[in-house]
Amino acid sequence: MRNIKFNYLYRDSANYKKYGAVIFANPDNIELSERETLIRSKLIDGQWFYADEWGLPELFGGTFDYRIDPTWHEFEGVEYSNELAIQFIAIEKFKALLEKSNGI
Repeated sequence: MRNIKFNYLYRDSANYKKYGAVIFANPDNIELSERETLIRSKLIDGQWFYADEWGLPELFGGTFDYRIDPTWHEFEGVEYSNELAIQFIAIEKFKALLEKSNGI
């Protein structure tokens, strides 16, 4: 079974980047392109999202300042992975969460 790896990053106001990824279980072997299409349809201006709204860990650095730093994260892409799933929800539950998201 190939799991799905969701790659994203946080870019602060000084353009410092912190990268992260979440690996979702994919027991139903969902097609990667199907998930990527849904994810892209929910992104703000085709690129950004709020990690907390999507149930993903926030990647803010230790010097995060709400007055000047953005609160959104940047989507990099999805890929198949043989790594063990570390997210407690399967990709289908993530899909349901995204479908509830308003997007902009």
